[in-house]
Amino acid sequence: MGQQTIGKYRWTICALLFFATTVNYLDRQVLSLLAPDLSKEFGWTNTDYANITAVFQFVYAISMLLAGRFIDKIGTKKAYLIAIAVWSVGAIMHAYSIMLGEGMVSALTSLGIAAIPVSVAGFMISRAVLAIGEAGNFPAAIKATAEYFPKHERSFATGIFNSGANIGAILAPLTVPLIAAQWGWQAAFIIIGAIGFVWMIFWNMFYDKPEQQKYLSAAELAYINNGDAPIQETIASPDDAGKKVSWLKLLSYKQTWAFVIGKFMTDGVWWFFLFWLPKYLEAQYKMQKTEIVVPLAVLYSMTMIGSIGGGWFPSYFMRRGDSAYNGRMKAMLVIALFPLVVLLAQPFGYLGFWVPVLLIGIGTSAHQAWSANIFTTVSDMFPKKSVASIVGIGGMAGGLGGVLVSKTGGWLFDYYGQLGHIQTGYTIMFTFCAVAYLLAWGMMKTLVPTHKEITDL
Repeated sequence: MGQQTIGKYRWTICALLFFATTVNYLDRQVLSLLAPDLSKEFGWTNTDYANITAVFQFVYAISMLLAGRFIDKIGTKKAYLIAIAVWSVGAIMHAYSIMLGEGMVSALTSLGIAAIPVSVAGFMISRAVLAIGEAGNFPAAIKATAEYFPKHERSFATGIFNSGANIGAILAPLTVPLIAAQWGWQAAFIIIGAIGFVWMIFWNMFYDKPEQQKYLSAAELAYINNGDAPIQETIASPDDAGKKVSWLKLLSYKQTWAFVIGKFMTDGVWWFFLFWLPKYLEAQYKMQKTEIVVPLAVLYSMTMIGSIGGGWFPSYFMRRGDSAYNGRMKAMLVIALFPLVVLLAQPFGYLGFWVPVLLIGIGTSAHQAWSANIFTTVSDMFPKKSVASIVGIGGMAGGLGGVLVSKTGGWLFDYYGQLGHIQTGYTIMFTFCAVAYLLAWGMMKTLVPTHKEITDL
């Protein structure tokens, strides 16, 4: 049956998920791009900045756990609308961080609690609200993908919408420094933050459950539900649809822990590069403001290759007879080798900033390829009704891993910076970023050696 006969509306949904993820990453990256200037304006140390980013990651982690359950309970459409509304408000709140910080510090002082700097407190509040909303993006997007795509297309669809993270990461350095230079840093947060409200209009217009979707043909609905497995394996019965699966039950499966460990070990790598690369270019190469625009745009453009190519890659093994999960794990092993080039970033950094930028670009591209696949392992092994909850549990683990990486980085950069050897701090962090994926793959493979789908939920 050809694509014209089947229909292609599911790719419209994929496009909506792509744009939501683009907005998601635009909003979260504004701070990192302005961090060098804000650090000077407010006198932040690397530890202060690490604390601000760690608040985002910690709240994001906890919210991911709750977001998955929330999405499974109220449905993808409503949950996504709520999530993007909250994170857009949180993004705009950054512009008013000083006012928020003054209120928080005043409250802490009245309670006899040692106050933190006003600017740090204000940005912590804003990052916390941003994190609560942004935590809903990936559980909702993965659930929507499971609803609208048969298994053999899911990693490719995930790779496409996940590439929105790369587009957001590319657009941010092209726009944020220019907006800040023209109208001030507050305007950058307000303008970028307001974009999410535009997306909400289109999501409300074009998304419904496949069974209720007026734009979806009967042939395409049948293809989605029966694309590569018997229909009873891909559709939950009406009796099952409303059942609530406990977290303890989900945590009893090795498949859950494989996903959790994979996210814990690798999410922090991506966030480290996302939040710290502008400060790295400033610290090691004295690059200021708009000077970082082109290097970061090039680096994140490279990640597009990993995101889309990584989503397609497992199909090579599937065509050779592997199950979806086993094909994905073979692809992930190959992908895990590429970040090892990051080990060369510091030794060859004396050749100029383009060497580490390109090597880190290969590493971040590999991360996006890894991410497109690790997300899809959930829908390979778990029924649709529990997908968002599992993604939420893994997202929490990834967020906690990110907190650990960010706090460690901040401490290392301040410690070695005082000694005049900040390069050593970055060498240590880059080493972890290089080997994290192989370590994660080894633990995942040990827990789940071969494909085993959960059928008793």
